[in-house]
Amino acid sequence: QVQLVESGGGLVQAGGSLRLSCTASGGTFSSYAMAWFRQAPGKEREFAAAITYRGGVIDYADSMKGRFTISRDNAKNTVFLQMNSLNPEDAAVYYCAARNGWIDREDKRYPYWGQGTQVTVSS
Repeated sequence: QVQLVESGGGLVQAGGSLRLSCTASGGTFSSYAMAWFRQAPGKEREFAAAITYRGGVIDYADSMKGRFTISRDNAKNTVFLQMNSLNPEDAAVYYCAARNGWIDREDKRYPYWGQGTQVTVSS
């Protein structure tokens, strides 16, 4: 079974940066498409970014485009989310997810999930 563990969340001032990591175990990481989702209090979980298993195709939500960067290191079974120019609207629990297929923006299509890491942005 695939297990995902996120790390790197914390408190950051508006305009600052944070780098999230998600490490996978129990599966063939290099064959999985990976994605990041986030959920703020009182809001639906929303898509943030995704990357194909080879890393050749990347997708970002419009609000993250130009500020966030997703990458992966298959040798380390890890996917990253570099977040720059953070604002209070980015505060949320960030989850990584995996699926055996192409990247997708729909959270229901991802069967494997981590527990999430909290990102807090102060103004």
